[in-house]
Amino acid sequence: MGTGLSKDADGSEGEENLDHAGGQLYVSLKMENDRLKAELIPHVYGSVPLVGSWDSSKALSMEPESASMWELSFVVPANHETLDFKFLLKPKHSNSPCVVEEGPNRLLTGGTLQGESRRAVFKNGDVTVEYRVFIKADRVSPFDLAASWRVYQENLQPSTVRGIPDVSINSVPMAGIENGAPASLELDLEHYVVPAPSTSANSAFVYTANNTENPRFSNVDCPGNASYSFKDSGVSADQPTTIKEMEVVIPDPSKVYSGSGMVESKSIGTFSSLQKQDGYRGLFVDRGVGSPGVVKSSSSSAFSFDLKLDTETKNSMPAAAGAVAAAAVADQMLGPKEDRHLAIVLVGLPARGKTFTAAKLTRYLRWLGHDTKHFNVGKYRRLKHGANQSADFFRADNPEGMEARNEVAALAMDDMIAWMQEGGQVGIFDATNSTRKRRSMLMKMAEGKCKLQIIFLETLCNDEHIIERNIRLKIQQSPDYAEQPDFDAGLQDFKSRLANYEKVYEPVEEGSYIKMIDMVSGHGGQIQVNNISGYLPGKIVFFLVNTPLTPRPILLTRHGESRDNVRGRIGGDAVLSDAGEIYAKKLANFVEKRLKSEKAASIWTSTLQRTIITASPIIGFPKIQWRALDEINAGVCDGMTYEEIKKNMPEEYEARRKDKLRYRSPRGESYLDVIQRLEPVIIELERQRAPVVVISHQAVLRALYAYFADRPLKEIPHIEVPLHTIIEIQMGVTGVQEKRYKLMD
Repeated sequence: MGTGLSKDADGSEGEENLDHAGGQLYVSLKMENDRLKAELIPHVYGSVPLVGSWDSSKALSMEPESASMWELSFVVPANHETLDFKFLLKPKHSNSPCVVEEGPNRLLTGGTLQGESRRAVFKNGDVTVEYRVFIKADRVSPFDLAASWRVYQENLQPSTVRGIPDVSINSVPMAGIENGAPASLELDLEHYVVPAPSTSANSAFVYTANNTENPRFSNVDCPGNASYSFKDSGVSADQPTTIKEMEVVIPDPSKVYSGSGMVESKSIGTFSSLQKQDGYRGLFVDRGVGSPGVVKSSSSSAFSFDLKLDTETKNSMPAAAGAVAAAAVADQMLGPKEDRHLAIVLVGLPARGKTFTAAKLTRYLRWLGHDTKHFNVGKYRRLKHGANQSADFFRADNPEGMEARNEVAALAMDDMIAWMQEGGQVGIFDATNSTRKRRSMLMKMAEGKCKLQIIFLETLCNDEHIIERNIRLKIQQSPDYAEQPDFDAGLQDFKSRLANYEKVYEPVEEGSYIKMIDMVSGHGGQIQVNNISGYLPGKIVFFLVNTPLTPRPILLTRHGESRDNVRGRIGGDAVLSDAGEIYAKKLANFVEKRLKSEKAASIWTSTLQRTIITASPIIGFPKIQWRALDEINAGVCDGMTYEEIKKNMPEEYEARRKDKLRYRSPRGESYLDVIQRLEPVIIELERQRAPVVVISHQAVLRALYAYFADRPLKEIPHIEVPLHTIIEIQMGVTGVQEKRYKLMD
């Protein structure tokens, strides 16, 4: 069988790179027979994790692609274990036994089918039926994974991205389920609020910069080393560089035309048809956690994407095209992981969102498992020289102030390098760094140190209203003005400090850099990238492209209690218990009240029926099913109780008890595996401009909550996510806040 894997110049398949580039495989299985009627429905069954325990009742139905072709697709990691499976035929209208294909099991390893079998032969008594078989695997990058899940919010119509059906709208409740909730379920939102866990990093209002790395050398005098001096830095700002330039312009999604028809995605030169999908209940994404790869730009050295749209034209692209274009950009920059350390050095005037961006990026990278720390130079300055420095301290013509500021910047850089030498991976260096001399000093200090790569991240904002808002928040939150009782006096002092920086500010034009221009408004913007390469820098660029700031709530909740919950059994696909059905109605009532003015909100569930049933009473909002939101795969332990596992599999039980984060049951998943498949969900949650209700499962919600609350990986398996409780995450300009609502005891 042929596969869709790309080949290197020497003709060899590029499987080796997949494990290192974070790629996954989109696998398509097809069967074709143009002489048969549809009385026999092709299915796929086999071992976990593809289907489940060779149980024909759990076989996955193949969908008709045409009158003669049947298809099933799924996504697996590039380094997946061997999948063994077979095709079978199930009668459509009778209880006759299934017919299994003849011959040995089919084995799929790394996207390649072992052996050679282009036909599936079925023998039913004296009758032999033969199908042609097509198996194909295409690589998809982790950055492409979010592209298929963009709700067409403007007119709530079904949409497709690159020809892949994404969504279908359920505007009426499913048959047999009551519409809404009885009067006895009326609730007062405030009455149901419960305190957030005291361990939550966001349970109180905290100045973001104070959550950064504590200085280790804050009370040590700066040594008189020439590497800390501007005069002897020895780095020329005019030094020629090898330029790789890229520019992504992010459109304002509120101005994107929402009509249907043929859509030209100008950024990558492909077309997708937006045809109405009839016959769907709810929004269903049957794509695992990915979709086929997009067409890459033909240029490898310089490329530009302009996503600004003419709102009057009827052939504009859907909002998801922005993600498609960004995925193509990130694919260009992907490469094998390198044994090196990365420093993201912030650049920008005060009140431009540097610390907010740094904290958000730190949280994302930590959640993915990269050892990341945020070093805020302002914190070093306050500890060494005090918090009550006036605007004169920040004048470029104040020698004492300049020396003190250079000193603390050098101390922070020294701390970061020492931390990296001890094993740290990514350092976020947060300061204005507003002159070439300052940036040259930092580059000089990094020379020859722990294979350190420096990328400058410059934040620029031209919106005076946003700048004014940020300045006022700064006066309210920053320890620099904690002892200033007069708000207006503090405001005037900060504006004087800002004017001092503006006089000497020099935009980044040297080295590797990322420029974020007007990205904080949430209404479009621009990102410029220069001389960026590598796996992790590519992920960072894609994250920044897809995380505009739009304040809105995200509601997380487990499904209503299931019958397996009552029996203490893990996994499975059980329906709700009586208590679970009551919760589904209460949840619908809560969502209706909480989001009654949010017409563009959406409901996300897993593909398991206990979440779909929980969401079914909620009407008036689009519903999306994500396979990425399915519960952690328990493998061979699926359907067992923990007592049964302890009795029959004591070694597995003990291994899980010792390390729940990394433990992977036989043919199942670990929490770390769940985090990897949830990355596109996080990207899409960040991209949303409207509220989202996520109805999922305990392990999945633990991982999602840990991202927003910035909880360490080791805590994830132990985070409390109780049944019948809603966790509201409020995304805002001051960070992430949470509130909890307990709807049932």
